[in-house]
Amino acid sequence: MKISVDPERCYGSGDCVYRVPSVFTEVDGFGAVVPGREDAGDDPLVREAAESCPSQAIAIS
Repeated sequence: MKISVDPERCYGSGDCVYRVPSVFTEVDGFGAVVPGREDAGDDPLVREAAESCPSQAIAIS
């Protein structure tokens, strides 16, 4: 399952980076997926981060 972060929706709370630093990072103050980790959508911690994202910017497809 693919993970993506919509830069238009993200306002940089950093919650995803705090929860799963092996998958999420910050770029210019906004959340982003670590290159090469786009397929980590099956990880329960990633799903939790997506569900908890305050701006609902994380998508798993």
